[in-house]
Amino acid sequence: MVNQKGGVGKTTTAVNLSAALALSGQRTLLLDMDPQCNATTSLGLEPAEGHALVSDAALKASIVETGQRGFSMVPGSRTFHDIDKLAGGGDRESGRVRRHLDDAMGQYEFILIDCPPSVGELTQTALAASTEVLMPIQCEYFAMEGLTQLIQTIKRVIIATDGRLTFGGILLTMYDPTLELTREVDEEVRDFFGDIVFDSVVPRDVSLSEAPSHGQTVFGYAPRSRGAFAYTQLCMEVLQRD
Repeated sequence: MVNQKGGVGKTTTAVNLSAALALSGQRTLLLDMDPQCNATTSLGLEPAEGHALVSDAALKASIVETGQRGFSMVPGSRTFHDIDKLAGGGDRESGRVRRHLDDAMGQYEFILIDCPPSVGELTQTALAASTEVLMPIQCEYFAMEGLTQLIQTIKRVIIATDGRLTFGGILLTMYDPTLELTREVDEEVRDFFGDIVFDSVVPRDVSLSEAPSHGQTVFGYAPRSRGAFAYTQLCMEVLQRD
């Protein structure tokens, strides 16, 4: 989950898409690589003292259960030393992260990574270890601003990893069909990116904002909400594309 802008629904998507995949019967692991640790705390979990990805120990030793069947997590860490190591390790650190993820793939159908809101080294480390990138885009005036830089970064990683990384899709978030601006952004993004944009959109829904304060996903907090329906639809679309 990548976007250089904050507040676009990146962590919300990482958490709730993970939950939706688990509910569909897919064993899912969410990995928090954002030093803010919002994905971790939104599920009522504590950040780790040290990040599992900088350790040589097997990743499974740091995996915790979220309380939802089939949905596990590797908590984030706010430890500056670990953040610096992950961000500044170059090919060596990217290789370590990739090995951790490859080892875990035997136990999970999906591993989702919540990245920090930047195109810095930490995000690039996550991209280099991944196979697909999903980009949430908020339906606002500056939605397309900065995307060129982000896409160029993704392209460099695709080349450097010999095509291991691919575009998984672009997701429109905070969608309000009653607003002219939303319709304009929708049209512009779909015209520019084509079929890579998900048909599913995530609406503005207070349940999505409130759920983290209760340490829950939207499915636990408000299972009949518009937000829960949207992430169910997205989950179905992801499974169809996979």
